[in-house]
Amino acid sequence: MFSRKLPGAPYAAGIEAGPAPTRGDPAPHLPAGASRLLAVACLLALLAMSAAELHRWFRAPAKSTAVAAIAAAAGGVTLTTLSSTLIPMPAGVPSAHASALASLPGERMMAFWWAGSRESGPDVKVYAARWSAGIWGPPREIASRDSLAAALGFGVRRIGNPVAWTARDGKINLYVVVTGLGGWAASRVVHLVSSDAGERFDVRRVLPMSPMFNTSVLVRTSPVAHPDGGWWLPAYFELGIKYPIFMAFDDAGNPRSLTRIGTRTTSLQPALVPVSAFEAHAWMRDSGPERRVQQAFSRDGGASWEDLPALDIANHSSSLAAQQLSKGGFLLLHNHVGAGGSDRNVLRLSISKDARAWEHLFDVASGGPGEEFSYPTLQQLGNELHVTYTSRRTAIAHHVYQISYGRGS
Repeated sequence: MFSRKLPGAPYAAGIEAGPAPTRGDPAPHLPAGASRLLAVACLLALLAMSAAELHRWFRAPAKSTAVAAIAAAAGGVTLTTLSSTLIPMPAGVPSAHASALASLPGERMMAFWWAGSRESGPDVKVYAARWSAGIWGPPREIASRDSLAAALGFGVRRIGNPVAWTARDGKINLYVVVTGLGGWAASRVVHLVSSDAGERFDVRRVLPMSPMFNTSVLVRTSPVAHPDGGWWLPAYFELGIKYPIFMAFDDAGNPRSLTRIGTRTTSLQPALVPVSAFEAHAWMRDSGPERRVQQAFSRDGGASWEDLPALDIANHSSSLAAQQLSKGGFLLLHNHVGAGGSDRNVLRLSISKDARAWEHLFDVASGGPGEEFSYPTLQQLGNELHVTYTSRRTAIAHHVYQISYGRGS
């Protein structure tokens, strides 16, 4: 496990957004000897970065001496369906995936997702829609390859998952996966900010998340609040091996530390739930042979994490979402794998009083083998639970449930 503090200057370890570089004359040809020296220097730099990453992969976790706070149990939770709709899609765009939600004042919210001709397609863009007074507004383009490249000063080849968080000051922080050259293993995470409730987003930085040319890190699951006024951004490293991490932000939106979650090398896309200043849970997608939901636990506010045995819940490498309800109790939204089914054709909601023992509540969506209902997100607004997920890779579905509590809650 690793946990490292980031430099105090907001942009010290990342890439500050600025004007695109101008194109000049071609560089002069280097002599053969100088070219060889340059190649050797680049190779040595790559080996040094690889060694640093290996040290992070296999470093033993530090033992925690903090005392864990015990979360109160909830009971008698009932969810009643209020509505089931599809979020409006941009015209003529056949594919949509990876939705995210961010709350706004007045029990409103925004949804973000990517859409285009196909995953990794050159026309993929990040879109958003606003939920207000029980209806969705029209979709709006938020970011494209061209707009991000112009702000960052380098070419963007692919756009991937967005996630979002609304800070206490009302600013919406949007994090988007992008790549230059290569596939998703060459990903970076771009941080955009809106100061006008989502009308406009400006690039703030590329997050400093990996020593390997600051690549191979992606986001998928929702950021979560921390008691100090900041928030945690779940992320994961994916190059040969896979492991979950999170970046902690202060209340001004500046990254302050980066921490690995546990020591596994086949887990990714952590769903985080801090339940106090000390105790936090993480549940992960499993890309290993167990094919079950992986989990980890922190007793010291996320400084160190202990791997726990996998849950008795199937996970054939599919993303999941977790939520602690405001009056106690935990929800886990995940893909169930049944006899004769496929990896993502059933989206199941499970509930727990203590985040340890889980029971099936109901299936949010189901279809025939090969159909896909995946990449879910959960958001509580007042006494309503909002669920979004990818529906058949063609749309983003949205369900609303009324939350009621029985005795003992």
